[in-house]
Amino acid sequence: MSAQPAFPSAAEVEAALRSAFPDAIELVVRDDSHQHAGHAGAASGRHFFAQIVSERFSASPRVARHRLVYDALGPWMHRGIHALALQTLTPAEAAAAANGPR
Repeated sequence: MSAQPAFPSAAEVEAALRSAFPDAIELVVRDDSHQHAGHAGAASGRHFFAQIVSERFSASPRVARHRLVYDALGPWMHRGIHALALQTLTPAEAAAAANGPR
């Protein structure tokens, strides 16, 4: 009988991201696993949403930003996190989004 993989909590994911993005002016992690109960992937890991606002994302395309986040979460991305929805913004992008369309 194999051991069940250790699924990270939202607090653990947040701690890992805060360590990787110490300059983040906003960092929110939400566990959305309850919305996926019964889904085939629910048994292989948890579902999270993360919003990170960091100057570190400046001059980086979306794919590169997401890779930085995946790298910060390391082995959990292969075992423990089934899905991760990301919103990665620079402070200027976050301010523009807060002001809405013009």
